[in-house]
Parts: sequence; structure tokens; C-alpha cells
Amino acid sequence: MAIRVLLVDDQPLLRTGFRMILEAEGDLAVVGEAGDGLQAIDQVRALQPDVVLMDIRMPRMDGVEATRQITGPGRDGPAKVLVLTTFDLDEYVVEALRAGASGFLLKDAPANELVQAIRVVAAGEAMLAPSITRRLLDKYADHLPSGEDPVPDALHTLTDREVEVLKLVARGLSNAEVAADLFVSETTVKTHVGHVLTKLRLRDRVQAAVYAYESGLVRPGAQ
Repeated sequence: MAIRVLLVDDQPLLRTGFRMILEAEGDLAVVGEAGDGLQAIDQVRALQPDVVLMDIRMPRMDGVEATRQITGPGRDGPAKVLVLTTFDLDEYVVEALRAGASGFLLKDAPANELVQAIRVVAAGEAMLAPSITRRLLDKYADHLPSGEDPVPDALHTLTDREVEVLKLVARGLSNAEVAADLFVSETTVKTHVGHVLTKLRLRDRVQAAVYAYESGLVRPGAQ
């Protein structure tokens, strides 16, 4: 069945461009559009999309609050949110991720990257583009803990291997890349990631990556 996509952006021309790109794909179907966060929430309830392509800066209600209401605690719907941001990185992207977004993508990303990102998010994975992640972390480096700060107690519940996996996830590696790096199977990596999310009470890989940096387990620029 086709992946149902809702387009949310206050610029009609952008929505039209996104629609043309997505409707050219046999496995994607644009089921609706919204020009602000309030409309997005109404459309999600009415249309039950699989993926919401969400702009951040919009009138009436921004994409952060809309994301929080669509995917926040107690929400059992299928919708996943893929946030769109400008090249210079909107200051609200981190808040959108904390609110429950499954990833973020540049507005000027090539069409094939947009299509693939939607497929990845619809499959329950997180879209963590390494290049964007690095710029995002550089922007917020001064607000992240140093490596000398105490490690949160929750991290002590992880095994050594799970800590290794979390560090690689924080660098933006996919399951296949983590498997190659650690010389294990992709299935094994998926199991470790699942344990990490459960033990740390995190929603997905995006929140795991944010947690790794905020806890001081990984530092910007570290390998």
C-alpha cells in the first residue's frame, strides 16, 4: 500500500513542488495539505497520514507545537513527522526533535533524498542526515555538556556493546553502517538499538542521538 503523506508548509508553491515530486513515486500518495500547525493537526485527525512533512516557521501554530500535539505522549496514531529546515538550521529544530519528530531534512535537498527520507521515516526508522547533524551540534555545542560532566545514571544500565551502538547512532550511522563498524549482523544492531531505547525510555534513534550528546557521552567533533 502507498505511504500516505501530509504536506505542511505556509508557502503554496513549495507544497506544489513537493506534491509533484512525491506523486511521481508509485509508493507515495499525498493525501492532503496544510498551511499552518493548526490545520496540520486537523488534517492528521481527518486523514490519518503515515508521514507528515512539517515546516517549522508558520503562522498561528509553528511546526514544533504541531509536532508535539501529533506525536506527543498519549498519541497512538500512525503519523510520523519529518521536519523541514532551511540550510542555516532553524533554531527550533532541536525542540522539534524533542517534541517527537522522527528526523529532519533540508528544504533544498535533492528530490531523491526527500523521497528516501519519507520511506525511511514511514518504516519506523529515524532520518538522521550526518551532515545536518554535525552542523546542528556545532550550533549548539556551547549548550551541551563537556566530557567531564557526570554521566547520567541511566547510562549505567547499558551494556558496553549498547554504549558502542549508541555512540555510533549519535554520529548518524544507519543500522547497516553500525553493523559493518562493529562486525556484527544488522539484526543484532537492531536488537541493541531496541534495548537502548527501552532502557533509556526514548522514542526513536533521533532522541537517542540527542540524548547521547546532552548526556555528554558523545561530544561534538569526537570520533
